[in-house]
Order: sequence, then C-alpha cells, then structure tokens
Amino acid sequence: MSWMIIFCAWIISAVATLGSLFFSEVMMLPPCILCWYQRIAMYPLSILLFVGLLKIDRSLFRFTAPLALIGWAIAVYHNLLYYKILPESASPCVKGISCTTVQLEWLGFITIPLLSLIGFTLILACLLFFRKNYEN
Repeated sequence: MSWMIIFCAWIISAVATLGSLFFSEVMMLPPCILCWYQRIAMYPLSILLFVGLLKIDRSLFRFTAPLALIGWAIAVYHNLLYYKILPESASPCVKGISCTTVQLEWLGFITIPLLSLIGFTLILACLLFFRKNYEN
C-alpha cells in the first residue's frame, strides 16, 4: 500500500515536471519568477519520490514533505495574484513576464498556476496518507 501511494505521488510529480518543460520548451511559454520557484520545488520531488520507491521508509516523508509544502505555498500565492485576489503590486515579478499574464486557459478556468496548485496539493495529500499508513 505504501509503495502505491508513493508511486502515485511520483507520477503526479513526473507529469508536472514534464508538463512544465513542455510548456516552456515546446510551446515556448516563458515562466515567470513564481513559476521558476515552483519548478525548484517540483523537479527534485520527481527524483526524491522515484528514489523513494526503491526503499520505502519513514524518512521519505521527512525529505519530500518540506519541498511539497514550500511549492504548495508558492502556488497558493501565485494563484492569489493570478486571480487578482492580491494586488499586482504584491507580485515579485518585476523583470520578464508578469506573474498574472494569461498564457494558457483551458475550459475558461484551468491555468498553469492552477495546475501547479493541484499538483502540489495532490502530492501533499499522498505524502500525508503515506505517513498515516506507514505509522499504522
């Protein structure tokens, strides 16, 4: 059961990593500063979760949860800026592309920042479920 939970978290992180590379390298959508910070949290998660599949133990949560939580917090902040809940003056994006620029919108509401938030949320849920199941 623990292996399957971590496998799901790894699949989510791998899809998010490959998706972000697809958006920037194939679709030529430049990432904003907050997107870069989220990538800094997501890319190592893909590696750590994959390595964690080889030997499942309690320390896996300790190494992956902080990265997932940091990425999740940045994604929440990014969505608050993107959906204009926070003013654009609170944005750290002063050079390059703005953090509130609409680059992609599927079905009228699915955006790159929202995809990142969903990814980090699902990974955190998997990690918390893993921790709960591993201790029992």
